[in-house]
Amino acid sequence: MKVAVVGATGMVGEVMLKVLAERDFPISELLLVASERSVGKELEFKGKTYSVIGLGDAVASQPDIAIFSAGGGTSLEWAPKFAEVGTTVIDNSSAWRMDPTKKLVVPEINARELTAEDKIIANPNCSTIQMVMALNPLHKKYQMKRVVVSTYQSVSGTGVKAVQQLENETKGVNGEMAYPYPINRNALPHCDVFLKNGYTKEEMKLAREPQKILDDRTFSVTATAVRIPTAGGHSESVNVEFHNDFDLSEVRKLLSETPGIVVQDNPDTNTYPMPIYAHDKDDVFVGRIRRDETQRNTLNMWIVSDNLRKGAATNAVQIAEYLVEKELVGNKTSTIS
Repeated sequence: MKVAVVGATGMVGEVMLKVLAERDFPISELLLVASERSVGKELEFKGKTYSVIGLGDAVASQPDIAIFSAGGGTSLEWAPKFAEVGTTVIDNSSAWRMDPTKKLVVPEINARELTAEDKIIANPNCSTIQMVMALNPLHKKYQMKRVVVSTYQSVSGTGVKAVQQLENETKGVNGEMAYPYPINRNALPHCDVFLKNGYTKEEMKLAREPQKILDDRTFSVTATAVRIPTAGGHSESVNVEFHNDFDLSEVRKLLSETPGIVVQDNPDTNTYPMPIYAHDKDDVFVGRIRRDETQRNTLNMWIVSDNLRKGAATNAVQIAEYLVEKELVGNKTSTIS
């Protein structure tokens, strides 16, 4: 495959390259793409040095796959240009997620919906991915009615500027602020921008994306998203009301048998998921599994994952792997004369 990584110099782009190398993705030619200010910068991949190119040159090269992690504005402008030359775009921004003409994909759940005609494929929000990974097998068995989720999200979800803010504050150094308040020794109930309904965009992504991924609008999700001073890994407290009752041992069995899920749930040994253990791993970790004793058919869980890997880069690469495996990419017909 001729592969373009768009946004290669960013935090997710760097992890994307790491994941592509680790998983030995079949690359015949690699294009590292970024904004004009980064053109000419050199990056390494598998011991070889590459020069960063601009978006126009990347489109002209007609890659088989372009994995985007360059922001919504860039994706809205450039993803269609790649698609026009036959490239299949896997986009990590929020630009296309709720577009009814685009698939929103977590490979373990709904990759089978993809076809060769899908030229722009959306990667879900990082917090959504880890949540639906755990909810999907339970929904199939017990049928969800309502989900209440509170997130505890790493500063890495905001980007390098936020990571630097936390490092500066930890060291007592004054520097540029990514947030309106200090993040060290603090918690900000403010992920992304506020909307007219009082929720943030992040909270509404958590509310809407699961319904599309699971292709089911019979359940509802309400969310509160909080930024905390961890350098990597998102955590979620999830309360799920089902139409049907469940057995806790069966819940643990269902989750532990689900590919990509690791159950860490033994209070006797203080075994439960934490961001420090999820770091640099591709699995979604689930623990603190217990019945909500205040109402019928309701379950509490604690879900943790590395937001830059399964929450972004790994999920995108898994989509690309599926496309290659099913031979849905590689046969391009340019629509540009």
